Amino acid sequence: MTAVAPRRSVLAVRGDERRRRRDRLAGEEPMEIRAAGPGQAPAPVAVTMRTPGDDFELAAGFLVTEGLVAPDGVTRAAYCDDVPDEQQRFNVVTITSRARVDEVAQRRVATSACGICGKARLDEVEVACAPLPDGPAVARSTLLGLPGALRARQAVFEDTGGLHAAGVFDVEGRLVALREDVGRHNAVDKVVGAAALAGELPLSERILLVSGRAGFEIVQKAAVAGVPILAAVSAPSSLAAEAAERLGMTLVAFLRGDGFNVYSRPERLVLD
Repeated sequence: MTAVAPRRSVLAVRGDERRRRRDRLAGEEPMEIRAAGPGQAPAPVAVTMRTPGDDFELAAGFLVTEGLVAPDGVTRAAYCDDVPDEQQRFNVVTITSRARVDEVAQRRVATSACGICGKARLDEVEVACAPLPDGPAVARSTLLGLPGALRARQAVFEDTGGLHAAGVFDVEGRLVALREDVGRHNAVDKVVGAAALAGELPLSERILLVSGRAGFEIVQKAAVAGVPILAAVSAPSSLAAEAAERLGMTLVAFLRGDGFNVYSRPERLVLD
């Protein structure tokens, strides 16, 4: 399902000229994510602001990258029927897990939001992640071609200018999956969720490119999904670089034009 981009009347001012026109905006609505395992009633885990579209992938990816559901543990995704407001029915998604959901971890995710200490979270991520593989080897020319390939396929961004994108590429630079969302983390969760629902995790032979900056949570989500090479068009944070180094991930940032910076594990890149 393509990301939603509703139209709205706007007053456009250009120099001395003013005119009314229809503009397309990046859709944004809240979505509640619920989780349940065998013998468990669906329980709320989080509410995220997202661009409607690919909702099942977003919910599955969020639960996998937050460590509540195993990469191969999603058995069902569905909108909820018990929402009193019919208009909100498609803003509540329940993911059913093959195994029981850890209720303590579930409460932690539901209450922590961005307030959890990055250092403590990094320790948890290291425990949850399988070691990232040594490969693949990716050529410099392949990396340089990724932003253009991503931008060329950002259909909703072209209409709105207001969405982030995450793209999964193979080692030859071919785009495998792309998702857009008003939230950077949501776009990553959507591509990871798509792989989880298709039984394609871990992404051990893939490159993940994000259209914005690379923060700690982006590195965390990529690591849980088994991504060995993460690239960003914009800057990384200090904790993101530290996390990538500790987790064994190659982190590339400021990937634009004819250059980029490598912040960790450059051995996967063929730079000659």
